[in-house]
Amino acid sequence: MISEKYDDIIYVKKTFGGVNMTFEIKGNEFIKDGKPVKIISGAVHYFRNMPDTWSDIFRKMRAMGCNCVETYCAWNLHEKQPGEYDFEGNLDISLFLQKAAEEGLMAIVRPGPYICAEWEFGGLPWWIQADDEIEIRCSNKAYIKYFDRYLVKLFEQVKPHLCTNGGNVIMLQCENEYGYYGDDKEYLKYLYESYREKGIDVPLFTSDGTSKDNLLDGYIEGCMATLNFGSRVEENFRAHDELFPDQPKMCMEMWNGWFDAWGDEFHHTTSAEDYAKAVDDMLTKGSVNMYMFIGGTNFGFMSGANHYERFAPDVTSYDYDALLTECGDVTPKYHAIRNVIMKHTGESLPEIPADRTKKAYGKFTLTEKGGIFENLDKLSSPVHSDVPLCMEKYGQGYGFIAYTTVLGRDYENVKLSFESLGDRAQIYINKDLVGIVYINDSLETEFSAKAGDRLTVLCENMGRANFGSKMMRKKGIAGRCLLDKKIHFGWDVYTLPMNNLDRVVYTEGDIKEKSVFYRGTFTVDEAFDTFLKLDNFTKGFVTVNGYNIGRYWEIGPQQTLYIPASLLKEGDNEIIIFESDGIKGEPVIEFVDKPILG
Repeated sequence: MISEKYDDIIYVKKTFGGVNMTFEIKGNEFIKDGKPVKIISGAVHYFRNMPDTWSDIFRKMRAMGCNCVETYCAWNLHEKQPGEYDFEGNLDISLFLQKAAEEGLMAIVRPGPYICAEWEFGGLPWWIQADDEIEIRCSNKAYIKYFDRYLVKLFEQVKPHLCTNGGNVIMLQCENEYGYYGDDKEYLKYLYESYREKGIDVPLFTSDGTSKDNLLDGYIEGCMATLNFGSRVEENFRAHDELFPDQPKMCMEMWNGWFDAWGDEFHHTTSAEDYAKAVDDMLTKGSVNMYMFIGGTNFGFMSGANHYERFAPDVTSYDYDALLTECGDVTPKYHAIRNVIMKHTGESLPEIPADRTKKAYGKFTLTEKGGIFENLDKLSSPVHSDVPLCMEKYGQGYGFIAYTTVLGRDYENVKLSFESLGDRAQIYINKDLVGIVYINDSLETEFSAKAGDRLTVLCENMGRANFGSKMMRKKGIAGRCLLDKKIHFGWDVYTLPMNNLDRVVYTEGDIKEKSVFYRGTFTVDEAFDTFLKLDNFTKGFVTVNGYNIGRYWEIGPQQTLYIPASLLKEGDNEIIIFESDGIKGEPVIEFVDKPILG
């Protein structure tokens, strides 16, 4: 293997997929084996897809004409708790890159530390919010300390796959769309130098919006500048052409769809014909990474949110109207892009792999129930607080949190209000639901109660903002709680991350409260992908065989939850549903063979 430097760009000769290959960036071209090459890539997030599907996805990429795969990296999954790292299962980025190489794909890695991606907190770990010294995405010393430590561990997984080490990773990104966010050039310079000091010796790049301001604030000296957009190629490259005439032209995120938020009127879709025209134009000008090739799923509590005038939490599905569906099926958009790529490359392509089997397993009734109040002490130990604190201050990142207090006197139509709430709360007097408070509505409600009654505020974190200036907004009760216009003191607080549901005690009797755990089994003769339909349920989340498959909410647009085959087993499978708002009728569920995304 030989390696030489050309103005910070690496020239490498290595063995790739059994073939000697050279790769370099020289002037405004990518060069492979001494000849100009267009990078034709698609975005696949390993953490949004199950490992047993990766090879199928990569084969479909090759059959469409891609020669590269791109992925973000999710810091908040790899380091769920400070100093504890996880690279197993669908977090095994090393295996992901290896499987991509086996299918003949180059790879582009975007480690962050911030990634956006409609992912919880933009990929940042929740626990950095508990450090009062933190300011994210700048030269803040505490922030740098945390992400430096993480990058060391992540790069241990990635470095063996760099093309300088005989692997398939040709480029890494520094930060992400920073030109939309801030202007700390010293921070960006530090990131670049940190990557190099940690042994990342392949080309580095930035990706930003298309305006001159975006590029000037987001660009890092020594990196290649790329753009993110969805159409109008020549128009969107005007500023880039002016600022970087001698760099390759690459759209790092050519958006082919969009994401959905709870309460949207419909599932976002885009025209296959219009997108094919945009890709055609981009390949005429340069190289492309199609975002997304497959969107996948925001499993668990990992969907992010937009927060501008209103809070807009994302749904569980990240189908994105991408080239493959959430479950990996080929779409008309896929075929349209395949034709465009063949036009540009002139190559014959492999046969398209068949889609994986889906199965409708039918209806089942969940017979066991467990109320939230009977299970508070099973799931958590109370912490006494003079006033309620945000979720992060109790060492909790995701799920629910219950604030309880015993009232010292009678109240008649009293007003309960919150300075700040993240994000939605049910207000109980004893076991009676007396109000719901949501950040997008009024942050106050009224109730009547007697002395000795217990007031409970059951608060749900619906996802941290993944973009913009409100990312650091705290969850739970994040300010003063006022009762009768006065600060109410004396609370017992139960953290409910909902990752220990094996402790829940169930009964077959009636339960008064609305917030209830339901448990049951469903039988599978053979494990295939399926979709869970919850017509009689209102709002909550679901686990299957202990794995949290995500949130549901009757307001849609998403109406089914995707269950990959790898989560199922032959015979009986356990399902647990936490319903926060109360069911409509009997606790009947149905497994169908097609998604309903709205």
